[in-house]
Amino acid sequence: MPFENLGTPSLLLDKDVLEHNCKIMQERVQEAGIKLRPHMKTAKAIEAYHLATEGGFDGITVSTLTEADFFANGGVTDILYAVGIVPSKLSEAQRIQDKGVKLSLITDNLDVILALDDEALRLETTFPILIEIDSGGRRGGVLPDSKDLIAIGKALKNSKRLSLEGVLTHAGHSYHYTTPEEITEIAEQERLAVVEAAKRLRDAGYSCPIVSAGSTPTAVFAKSYEGLTEIRPGVYMFGDVDQMFIGACRSNEIAASVLASVIGHNKAANRILIDAGGLALSKDMSASEFSSHTGYGLVCDLTGKVLEELYVESVHQEHGLLASVSGDLPYATLPVGSRVRILPIHVCMTVAAYEQYEVHSSDGELLAKWDRVNRW
Repeated sequence: MPFENLGTPSLLLDKDVLEHNCKIMQERVQEAGIKLRPHMKTAKAIEAYHLATEGGFDGITVSTLTEADFFANGGVTDILYAVGIVPSKLSEAQRIQDKGVKLSLITDNLDVILALDDEALRLETTFPILIEIDSGGRRGGVLPDSKDLIAIGKALKNSKRLSLEGVLTHAGHSYHYTTPEEITEIAEQERLAVVEAAKRLRDAGYSCPIVSAGSTPTAVFAKSYEGLTEIRPGVYMFGDVDQMFIGACRSNEIAASVLASVIGHNKAANRILIDAGGLALSKDMSASEFSSHTGYGLVCDLTGKVLEELYVESVHQEHGLLASVSGDLPYATLPVGSRVRILPIHVCMTVAAYEQYEVHSSDGELLAKWDRVNRW
C-alpha cells in the first residue's frame, strides 16, 4: 500500500507530474524566445528550483526575503524580490546581496525611492530597482500612462545608489476568469500595459532593459509575448483545483496533495471525518467562485484518481468533513483508518503549513524528502 508508513496529514509531491509541468512551461517560453523567471513562492524548495530552471534558465522570483536568503544559500545568484520594498528591509536585502546575489527590488512609490536612496547610501550599497505597473489587478503598481511612472524613472536615473532595472506587472485578476478567450484578453492587457510603460520610460531617455510580466493563467493562455523579456509564473509547477477550473491545468497535472486518514463516520450528519482540517488544507475556498462543490479540496484515492462527487465540505482546526454532491457517501469503501489524498484549492496556501514534501513517483514510490522554507 503506497504511503503506509507516512503520518497524516502529510504533504505529498508527485515528482513525475512536477517535472512534466516544468517541462511544458520551459518549452512554451523557449518557443517564445524570452526568459523564464519562475516564481518560487509556492514551491519554496531548492530541488524544485533546479527542475524549474532546467534548459538554460537561472533567475527566480520570490515573495519574501527569507525565501531570497534560502535560495541564495542554495546557490541561486539572480533573484527578484517581487513585493514592494520598504527602507527598513534594505539592510536584510544587503546581507543577501553580499552573498554574491544580484537581488532586484520593486516599488511603485516615489517617496520610497528617495528614502531607499538615503538608506542605500548609509549602508554603502547599491540595488537594481524595477517599477511595478498596474495592468488591471488594482493591487499595487502605477498605471502605465501615469505621470508617476516618469517621475520614478527620473528619480532612479538621478540616484547614485539605485538603478532602473525595468518594469514588471502581475495580472492577478486573471484568476477570476474561466474561458481561454477571457484569460487571453487579460494576458494581452498585461503585456500591453508593461510594454507601454517600458516605451514611455525609454522615450523619456531612461533605460528599461527588463520588461517582466506573468501569472500562471496568462502565461498559459497568452497569444503574444512581444515586447516582454521574461515571464514569472509559479503555480504552474504544482497546479491546484482553482487552476483546474480556470483551465490552466487538468486534475492529473496537480502535483501536490495532502495525505489524510479517515477518522470517523458521522452518519447522522452524513459526513466522513478526516484528520486534515483548516491548518492542513488552509481555509481558501477560491474555487467556490466556479463550483459550489469544491469546498476546501477534492478527494482522491491513493493513486491520485479523483473520487467523483466527494469534496471537503467544511473544516475545523484538525478535522475535515467530507460530503458528496449526491448525498451518498462511500462509508464501506472508506472505513475508519483508510486514507485519501486531498487536492488543494489554492496550493500556495496549503503547502505553507508544511516544513517538507514527501516526494513520490506517479506509481506511489516514495523517493525523497524535500525541505521547504516558510516564514518571512
